[in-house]
Amino acid sequence: MATGHTMSEYIIYHNPRCSKSRNTLALLEEHGITPRVVLYLEAPPDAAQIRELLGKLGIGAAELVRRGEAQYKESGLGRESSEEDIIAAMARHPKLIERPIVVKGRRAVLGRPPENVLELID
Repeated sequence: MATGHTMSEYIIYHNPRCSKSRNTLALLEEHGITPRVVLYLEAPPDAAQIRELLGKLGIGAAELVRRGEAQYKESGLGRESSEEDIIAAMARHPKLIERPIVVKGRRAVLGRPPENVLELID
C-alpha cells in the first residue's frame, strides 16, 4: 500500500523548458509524489546551497556544470577551473547548473536519465 508523501519531502530543481526535467517531474508524480518545485532559473541557489547540493549528489562541481552553455566560456571556465570558481559561476549563472536535481532529505540525484529518481523512492 503506497503511503502519502508529504509535499516537502521531495524537492525538484526544475526547468519547465527542459524535457528531461519535465519527464523527471512526471515520473515522480506517477509514483504519487508531489515534490516542492524550485524554478532555479528564477530563484537561483547561492554558492552555499550549490555546495550542499553537490554534497547530497556526491559529485564535484565539474560534474554538475553545463559546459555547452555560453556562460561557461564567458565565465572563463575550463578544464583547469577550481571547484570554487565553478560554484561561483553557477551561482551567478544558474543556467550553468545541470538539471533536474531531485532532493530527498540528505540525498539527491540528477534526473539524467529521469529513471535515476527511482533510487530516492522507497
